[in-house]
Amino acid sequence: MASSTAGALSGAAPLTAVNGAFLPHGEAGARIAAALREEILGGAYQPGERIRQQELAGRHGASRVPVREALRILEAEGLVTIVANAGSWVSRLSAQECTELYQLRERLEPLLLSYSVAALPAGVIERLQGLADAMQRSADVEEFIRLDRTFHLLSYSAAATIMLGDTISRLWNRTQHYRRAYTRMFRAERDDSVHYDHQLLVVALRNRDTDDAERVLAAHIRRTRLALARHPEIFDA
Repeated sequence: MASSTAGALSGAAPLTAVNGAFLPHGEAGARIAAALREEILGGAYQPGERIRQQELAGRHGASRVPVREALRILEAEGLVTIVANAGSWVSRLSAQECTELYQLRERLEPLLLSYSVAALPAGVIERLQGLADAMQRSADVEEFIRLDRTFHLLSYSAAATIMLGDTISRLWNRTQHYRRAYTRMFRAERDDSVHYDHQLLVVALRNRDTDDAERVLAAHIRRTRLALARHPEIFDA
């Protein structure tokens, strides 16, 4: 508390403790947001689950000020829903919202990929091949989701964009829980088409075939959208 007061009197940014370290409020909020983002995307919180500010502040050894900042950051990313005078919850999607977000991904991600194809270093393409092979071998849902996210975002990594890359990242964040549901679904059905898509995408990238890469990716995302639409119970859970 003394550090915060001294900072305010001197004109410096107020300080707050996060896990024992004193940081400016903005940086403290960003660190808490980063930790909470990882927990939400990792499945530690479920869609619709309440996020209790007091519990979050206690875990990070912080005041409620940076916790509120963290929640506002994640609200802007679509990961958290804040209701005035009520509280904060992990955002959940309706079936219609999920369909619309996947339709956006279906159209925007091939465009982002097209910016990346020609500039992807050969070494990155070989790493993508390794990730595709690792996904095909993996028997763990969470490992697959992590590898899949790395694979696709890495395939876009050579794209020079101003806004599109950030837009795609937000869309991935908002659909993360439903990617997990789809992964469980195709594994239960022993559907290997996801793995075939990844392998075909690597071939297209290796050949620098932008048209084929876009076609494979659009079909890959569309398959997920249609599968989720066939299981409305996912959105009621």
